[in-house]
Amino acid sequence: MLKIRHVFIVLGILLCSVASADAQVSIGIGFPNVSIGINLPVYPELVVVPGYPVYYAPQMEANFFFYDGMYWVYQNDNWYASSWYNGPWGFVNPEDVPVFVLRIPVRYYRQPPVYFREWRSDAPPRWGEHWGGGWEQRRSGWDRWNRSTAPAPAPLPVYQRQYSGDRYPRQVKQQQNLQKRNYRYQPRDPVVRQHYQAVQRAPAQQVKQGAPAERGAKQPDIQRSTPRQQNGPAAPRAQSPQTGGKDVQRSAPASPQQGRPKVQDHKQPPQPELDQRKQQMPRSQGREEKQQGKDATREPKQGQGQEQKQGQVQKQKQEQEQGRNRNE
Repeated sequence: MLKIRHVFIVLGILLCSVASADAQVSIGIGFPNVSIGINLPVYPELVVVPGYPVYYAPQMEANFFFYDGMYWVYQNDNWYASSWYNGPWGFVNPEDVPVFVLRIPVRYYRQPPVYFREWRSDAPPRWGEHWGGGWEQRRSGWDRWNRSTAPAPAPLPVYQRQYSGDRYPRQVKQQQNLQKRNYRYQPRDPVVRQHYQAVQRAPAQQVKQGAPAERGAKQPDIQRSTPRQQNGPAAPRAQSPQTGGKDVQRSAPASPQQGRPKVQDHKQPPQPELDQRKQQMPRSQGREEKQQGKDATREPKQGQGQEQKQGQVQKQKQEQEQGRNRNE
């Protein structure tokens, strides 16, 4: 039983150490979302540093390098990395900068900091003196290596030459899709490899989180189109026989198209004949109802006149009959 317990304890320690190492590596390079002021009009000229699996840009006034499938820039005492030559860039912790990037001799820094001038040009910068003893302990042995065992430089992603100026892809997901189709190299450095995997997962999560935002952006358009649909059937409500022609005239300005002056109507684009007929229907119906009301008021007056004439005729007949009786 004791042996089994010891086995489980050892396995737990190993798993914890592996998980912690993965966590440290995965956050070694931040997600590419930083602009550091590098905006090259064309793809830069890159030359191999002799004896190193690293390229540098001799024509640039920047500490610009390429190693293991990624671009590396040292600026304002910080390291940045990107899979495309114009970024966006991800911040790199000093503890996670690849050793072959740390070993680049001082002479290949085209814009060296002031404190580089005191160091040998054919040797790497004294990072332990600059970043302190804590960094030196965590990265011990970074400046000791066998030059004969140095790996070959990674192939340059020359396909990126055709993407410059307005054609340069700014979205990380678009950059990944182009890289998958045109660049088959797989990084060897564990830091770079973990960064590749993290960046490939991050855009997928962003797309899923961005979907509700797109739906939310479409909702205002739906809400704006709803009142237009309600204004259509609102006009015919004024056609009730109890209101008469006056109510029809009052409800007519309610529609925005009927109440606008003729000058504004010329600015609007021509509408289909069907919509014009619908807009003219309330006016024509109101006129018909108004005309019916006038006819209705005229008919009682005509009826009263006829009754008066008939009464007068009857009175005349009665007076004539009475006069005849008197004469007899």
